[in-house]
Amino acid sequence: MALTQPIRDRKHVKAILKYYKYRAEHRNQLLIVIAIYTALRISDILRIRCEQVYDFKNRRVRKHLQLTEKKTGKNKIIELNKAIIKALDAYFSQANPNPNEPLILNALTGKAISRVHAYRIIREAADAIGVSHNVGCHSLRKTFGYHSWKQGTPPVVLMEIFNHSSYSTTKKYLGVSQDDQNAVYKSLHF
Repeated sequence: MALTQPIRDRKHVKAILKYYKYRAEHRNQLLIVIAIYTALRISDILRIRCEQVYDFKNRRVRKHLQLTEKKTGKNKIIELNKAIIKALDAYFSQANPNPNEPLILNALTGKAISRVHAYRIIREAADAIGVSHNVGCHSLRKTFGYHSWKQGTPPVVLMEIFNHSSYSTTKKYLGVSQDDQNAVYKSLHF
């Protein structure tokens, strides 16, 4: 199996974020938005319950997501940004969910969609916008890291966000390409 890559082109990232929005497929759009903006593993995204992101009593989207990561067992608190809140608002305005049901729901089974289904959703969007390299569920997590790093986030902070035990793992996630290295060589001047 080929190693997945981040989506490096910002135009492609913007396009994949909007792909399902314009098709009014709120669940699928929400999956991609959460994956890109939280850097969560797909296994953790599929375990999110509606009540974790929506306050049913006050009828509003929460400002933070709290969860325990499946792989690491570590507790995590993620501040939800404007893009996630907007996608959640759109989702909850169209759906009438039960507080305890999965956020990324398979309406036929009443359970979360499968990892394979999530992969197909992401792959369909990637193919439609013209991303030809290896894109899968983990690509969106790597996309978060790559673009955060490009915007100046120190790798040590990304290492904490990803809950990596070594810097070498984080370095692989960032997907530093030869073009990135060349840009550093070109930009240095005194």
